[in-house]
Amino acid sequence: MSEIEQKRPWLKSYKLGPYKLAQSLEPYPELPLFSMLDQSAEKHPRSQAIEYCGVKISYNELKDYTDRLACALAGFGVKKGDKVATILPTSPQYIIANFGLLKAGATHVPCSILHTERELAYEIGESGAETVICLREQADKILALKPETRIRQIITTSLTDYTAAEENHREVPEGIYDLITLIENHDSRPPQVEINPRSDLAYLAFTGGATGIPKGVMLTHFNRYSNVLQSMAWAMANLEKSIRGKASLCLGVPLFHSYGDAAALFGIYWGLKLILVRDPRDLDEIARILVENRPFLTALVPTQLMKLSEKDLPRLPIQILSGASYLPLEVRETITAKIKMPVTEGYGLTETSPLTHLDLSGFSKITGFSARQKYSIGLPVPDTDVKLIDEESGSECPQGEPGHMYIKGPQVMKGYWPEAGSGLINGWLPTGDIVSMDEDGYFYIVDRIKDMANVSGFKVYTSTIDDILYQHPAVSMAAAIGIPDPDRAGSERIKAYVVLKDDYTETVTAEEIIEFCRDKCASYAVPRQVEFRQDLPFTVTEKIYKKQLREEELKKMKD
Repeated sequence: MSEIEQKRPWLKSYKLGPYKLAQSLEPYPELPLFSMLDQSAEKHPRSQAIEYCGVKISYNELKDYTDRLACALAGFGVKKGDKVATILPTSPQYIIANFGLLKAGATHVPCSILHTERELAYEIGESGAETVICLREQADKILALKPETRIRQIITTSLTDYTAAEENHREVPEGIYDLITLIENHDSRPPQVEINPRSDLAYLAFTGGATGIPKGVMLTHFNRYSNVLQSMAWAMANLEKSIRGKASLCLGVPLFHSYGDAAALFGIYWGLKLILVRDPRDLDEIARILVENRPFLTALVPTQLMKLSEKDLPRLPIQILSGASYLPLEVRETITAKIKMPVTEGYGLTETSPLTHLDLSGFSKITGFSARQKYSIGLPVPDTDVKLIDEESGSECPQGEPGHMYIKGPQVMKGYWPEAGSGLINGWLPTGDIVSMDEDGYFYIVDRIKDMANVSGFKVYTSTIDDILYQHPAVSMAAAIGIPDPDRAGSERIKAYVVLKDDYTETVTAEEIIEFCRDKCASYAVPRQVEFRQDLPFTVTEKIYKKQLREEELKKMKD
């Protein structure tokens, strides 16, 4: 093994079936992020860029819309370095706004459509955004934020814009602008803005609201462009000719989430047709799209796959990529058994643009050479360094031992807003995840540091208990947490929250679930309590919200 492979043991596993993959992509191009749309429009002008609610938009049309919006924004005085906030669901408008504001030289501040007024006021105010693009029904809410923010102009759109439905989109309140009207009334010659890809921000996304005060993640054009090249564009480089400009990508992940946004960027870079799912909670619609369209790639999150695993899916020649949170092994195997194609997992963070790891063993099926699947978050993508740190000693962990994962690479953020370098340690990003690595360089999530429980001095990784719970045939969703043990000061006990499948709600008991776990884990890790629920709380990015479960439990103990 070479010295480089000793430092990066995953390099020897850089294979897609029989194809070897590039071990490095350096030097990365220093281009503005929006140039990838312009390049695809030049190469595939008539190819479909977007399919949404019965409407199809070509790459030539998409480029034209974004050029015109950039002119409109420049007319408002938007210039290089300004922040433009969007509060938009998955829709053509999100993609048009994203590329339009980038072409005007602005930085995109994507906000969740599920945010409260308080959360929007914080993110818009903290970023200093003066322009907001949102749905028409949100206009009054955004107007109310003007006194406490720097908002100067509000651009609105309707859910029926860019659909087959008809609506008079020009009827808007005074002082508020209509997106389609602005696009129609401006030239398709965008302003010429000099972008420094390494220093200029493309993306200022706020993250961490589920665990504290949200922090603004500063991602440059270089960060995000590099990560597009590190993603499926690298993993499937040997298949590019048969995919680029020809295949489709189903986006079931909200675009305002970094995973959904990044998947869309990859699709546009390769000139794919983006099939946008209007409501990510509509699993019947997602199943219909998969069966009728058979997209080359589908981006979903684990909670969607949990529900999809209960549906009667036929054999499908599609690749499903799961990301954003932990995917239980049982769910992965159930989907794979139904569609006869492996579910591939990726890993990343908003702070890493977002992708850092990709499971090539899952993608290998597409080559016709199906290697043994690893069921891991995958290998670090090219030019990504990883080290696992023992938090108690501060030293690197030996191979096979779990540790706190630190990451460094071209996709790692500039820092938390507004201070460059904030959140990094000598250029390394601490992820907050406990991870292990096998001899082939594949990584496995053990737990979040904040989700790890301490039971009488023993570490219990609650995601391991989640996995065991999902093995029970009656369990639809589950989450295990550590809660204070009233009998042992400073210690915790494990409590499990379970959503049962419809056929089992009257027959399965808490004692049965506890006994099921007893045979599969150490005695101290067995749940002491099981609470059945109709549903579980989720974060805005569809992760099971363990922090809320803990807070509810602590409140009950105090009461």
